Amino acid sequence: MEPKPNPGIPNCPQPPSRPPRILHVRAADREAAKCLGPYQITSLIPVDDEAAATAYLVKIGPRELTAVSYHLVAEELYFVLEGSGVAILDGVEYELTPGDFLRLPPGVHHGFRTAETPLVMLDVHTPGSRPDRDVYFEGGSPPGFGAA
Repeated sequence: MEPKPNPGIPNCPQPPSRPPRILHVRAADREAAKCLGPYQITSLIPVDDEAAATAYLVKIGPRELTAVSYHLVAEELYFVLEGSGVAILDGVEYELTPGDFLRLPPGVHHGFRTAETPLVMLDVHTPGSRPDRDVYFEGGSPPGFGAA
């Protein structure tokens, strides 16, 4: 299913309209991770099953500083699984360690700086957001973002 245009919000088509269903994705069956700028992103919800949310396993390599991004529509939730670093949210730094949780309302400008080990997080958007939908960057998009 192709996303439908979302009038009034540029770069933000509506997700497919398939009704939500129970979804169990085994680790061995997940789609391959995509490298987008400094991010290694694995989608946990296939596009056709998106419904009201998207979920990703996000890995940022050691000693990285990501670009600052934001979403006009999606609220974003992060849960730190491994590693450590700093979340920079609207210019304020928050130290991150395993077990930490972040809630970012729409419009929060955010980026990450990692320490000596990769930072691995569960990342959930509601409504759903994809690299080509409802993702905006300060100073230009990293490679792979904004492409369908």
